[in-house]
Amino acid sequence: MYRSNTCGELRLADAGKEVTLAGWVQRSRKMGGMTFVDLRDRYGITQVVFNNEVDAELCESANKLGREYVIQVVGMVAERSSKNPHLPTGDIEIIARRLTVLNRSEVPPFTIEDDTDGGDDLRMKYRYLDLRRGCVRSNLELRHRMTMEVRRYLDGKGFLEVETPMLVGSTPEGARDFVVPSRMNPGQFYALPQSPQTLKQLLMVSGIDRYFQIVKCFRDEDLRADRQPEFTQIDCEMSYVEQDDIINLFEGMAKHLFKELRGVELTEPFIRMPWADAMKYYGSDKPDLRFGMQFVELMDVMRGHGFSVFDNAAYVGGICAEGAAVYTRKQLDQLTEFVKRPQIGAKGMVYARVEADGNVKSSVDKFYTQETLQEMKGKFGAKPGDLILILSGDDVMKTRKQLCELRLEMGRQLGLRDKNKFACLWVVDFPMFEWSEEENRLMAMHHPFTHPKDEDIPLLDTDPAAVRADAYDMVINGVEVGGGSIRIHDSALQAKMFEILGFTPERAQEQFGFLMNAFKYGAPPHGGLAYGLDRWVSLFAGLDSIRDCIAFPKNNSGRDVMLDAPSALDVAQLDELSLAIVSPTED
Repeated sequence: MYRSNTCGELRLADAGKEVTLAGWVQRSRKMGGMTFVDLRDRYGITQVVFNNEVDAELCESANKLGREYVIQVVGMVAERSSKNPHLPTGDIEIIARRLTVLNRSEVPPFTIEDDTDGGDDLRMKYRYLDLRRGCVRSNLELRHRMTMEVRRYLDGKGFLEVETPMLVGSTPEGARDFVVPSRMNPGQFYALPQSPQTLKQLLMVSGIDRYFQIVKCFRDEDLRADRQPEFTQIDCEMSYVEQDDIINLFEGMAKHLFKELRGVELTEPFIRMPWADAMKYYGSDKPDLRFGMQFVELMDVMRGHGFSVFDNAAYVGGICAEGAAVYTRKQLDQLTEFVKRPQIGAKGMVYARVEADGNVKSSVDKFYTQETLQEMKGKFGAKPGDLILILSGDDVMKTRKQLCELRLEMGRQLGLRDKNKFACLWVVDFPMFEWSEEENRLMAMHHPFTHPKDEDIPLLDTDPAAVRADAYDMVINGVEVGGGSIRIHDSALQAKMFEILGFTPERAQEQFGFLMNAFKYGAPPHGGLAYGLDRWVSLFAGLDSIRDCIAFPKNNSGRDVMLDAPSALDVAQLDELSLAIVSPTED
């Protein structure tokens, strides 16, 4: 056998045993007549000692070992004279008796250590080496444990895991599809699923009343730190449920994961915040509640005093940063430049300090009396030492989003976004539709299968933009980790929804006739939720990007630099698929 033990399991109680270990050479060092080799595998590191006075030939072989050589060592477990408290195996070492080189290695392009000298691109190119690093491997171990706990929890709640197909029809709503040409059906294409949405609804019609799947999904969209072209969902659906049933069950699942994987006991019910309040007070449908700085609207106080920037604005609002009045003029100028960045788009920022005597010193003092500034201070409940930051603009929603970015930046600068602190909530009562300037029509905010609130159904004929959805998102630390809705289960209501979204009856039948036809055969009320597995793992691991918890991720351009994909097809393959490549035309 190649090994009797792993490199992470031996302890002082094993002293005197002969063992066989196998792994990679982390590092080696020669000290006098002794050579010390740190041997690493998935489970840990164990020190191996070669003594020149005991076996000179063996020690000479050890001196020829390079980094990342794969070796096998037979030796005796002994108590270590110079113990290493930073290693679980730090009380022992292996006195080597035999050494076998199983495979040599070239010098790796970066150090295989937690604090590596390799940049992102280099590590992605050699991802198989990057995965040897303990910090990366631990993310995959956390991911494994999470999927096991998810399955255990849902199995205990009566859910059935059902696989749905990867080759489906293209959907016209939402993000762009990845399409797959069919060789046997020339000129026709499958799509890779953005989610198993319609399929899991058909499972509800089928009587599989509690379904789940840990499923790959695909979206051909621009990438960010929390997005990949392929990602993994914990996808769930239930029959004979209302919104509260789903929220309660999956809030329970979230608490279970926190307890089992992070050792965090969450006993209080999660906050439920209407979407309108989230946007009004935080400028985001995924507010970070680890800290305060709730928005305060100031139109009634700050307009009408001759300061045209505020007088002509549709929205004037601000945040109060506790204890931040110590900010220097340079820091305030940097904040102003921050909000003026093109990706944020504010035209400027007004600030006001609450001084030790309670007076307010503002960057627009000449337009406002102290009495007015005191009234403004009272709106925030500000105290001496606090800093008030104000933005304004012509577009209410856009200005709130700019203020949201400022709030998050202040939270970061003041150290309030602690990755070991968790603030969980549900955002509920989303709008059913949102207006698309690009499409010049209403679009479904979630998807066209979301059920409107019963009391708002009459508005579908008179004011569809005012309709609210039975939709809900779970948000943790400003990250949407999951979301779902109650679904439409009535074919007439589903047809009405497609009509509002601009579908002709013919197009609706062509795209989704299978679903509406299925509803005619007794579809039960149903709803569901999908968690983002990648986001959950990155949240628990304290990562800034989901890439670091995926074994083989794509880069920000959607490329796999290790496999050099996507890549061109040769002419023979294109001919077999009845495809021709047309060069993109320049504008």
